[in-house]
Amino acid sequence: MAGTQFKVMGCLTQGDLHIIQLGETIPPFPLLQPVSNAVSPPIKSILSSNIPANSTWVQNGVTIAGGNWGEGATNQLSLPYGLFVDDDQTVVIADWENHRITQWKKDDITNGQVVAGGKGNGNGLLQLKYPTDVLIDKETDSLIICDGGNRRVVRWSHRSDTTQGEILIDNIDCFGLAMDEQRYLYVTDYVKHEVRRYQLGDKNGTLVAGGNGEGNGLNQLN
Repeated sequence: MAGTQFKVMGCLTQGDLHIIQLGETIPPFPLLQPVSNAVSPPIKSILSSNIPANSTWVQNGVTIAGGNWGEGATNQLSLPYGLFVDDDQTVVIADWENHRITQWKKDDITNGQVVAGGKGNGNGLLQLKYPTDVLIDKETDSLIICDGGNRRVVRWSHRSDTTQGEILIDNIDCFGLAMDEQRYLYVTDYVKHEVRRYQLGDKNGTLVAGGNGEGNGLNQLN
């Protein structure tokens, strides 16, 4: 069922039995395509320089955000997508179905704080629509957000009194974001199957990957 998406409608616990009711939802843009049966070449691992190649990980994780049934409250998430972890381990999350960005502090994992959007589904500068990714620009202490449902990339000040954002890039079917040490912004476009690089203030960007149509060639993305 590639491309199928579900949301939790309810749950019931009876003794050792835990029942979860799922409802199928229709996303506003395509998700994963069916996986080909063709054998793919091995993928070379890219490891952070400070993580040893032979590292192992604890198998039981700890919930640091969300995990509470329901939608909309500050202790809840609904279909979260991208996230960014700051140096102090503050986590900002693209809370997709709640049309907002929430921030979770390391010393308070019981409740998040809405730092962008949260004013319903819309295209106003105080709103987001199905955000898919977020990062923190430390130079300006601002959030850069992939506002996927509105086909734009927006910036919100990270200050607590911020009430609306500004449009950095418009008319782009963005899905993911990254920023390098020179503060170049990289944005994926899932419709054009490409990645573009932007200097802040640049509206057009430079193609850095893909852009040759949908496909599996070495000069293509899908």
